Amino acid sequence: MNKKIILIDMDGVLADFEKRFLENWRKKFPNHPHVPLEQRETFYLEEDYPDGLLKDIQSIYSAPGFFENLDIIPGSIEALTKMEALGHEAFICTSPISKYENCILEKYNWVSKNLGYEWTKKMIVTKDKTLIYGDILIDDRPEQQGLRKPAWKYVLFDAAYNRKVKSKLRITWKNWEKILALR
Repeated sequence: MNKKIILIDMDGVLADFEKRFLENWRKKFPNHPHVPLEQRETFYLEEDYPDGLLKDIQSIYSAPGFFENLDIIPGSIEALTKMEALGHEAFICTSPISKYENCILEKYNWVSKNLGYEWTKKMIVTKDKTLIYGDILIDDRPEQQGLRKPAWKYVLFDAAYNRKVKSKLRITWKNWEKILALR
């Protein structure tokens, strides 16, 4: 078997950012329009909402407790566990939001709570994932831009807002083994 280094994004891949955002959005701003995940067309939330709501949108995902309390995306923990059991090295490779005061610590807390403390040692927090070495990157962001040509193969984690992208290998936690052929 060829051991691989697999980089896995956190928000939208392991942790359900979209679900928590919509729940909190509807509670805090019941009279604002909301865009269900199935109707999202862009990776960035603010691009799918009417102009003038940026500060309200940011107030949701920069609030204390937002990242720490994200739900687990079904199948993600089992997939990570199996990747490791198969002898691969899996790392969480996540980007912080620009208003990072709560985000970074809460991401570590989320990983510790949901995967165990040992996984916090396998976290890479960076705004530029092209600088990180690996064989595969699993991410829901439609495009990765950075300073370098990535060393990894880019695998797109399926989401409504990235379905327009047809040029990348696409996976879910139901088909990941078949798509990545990690047996």
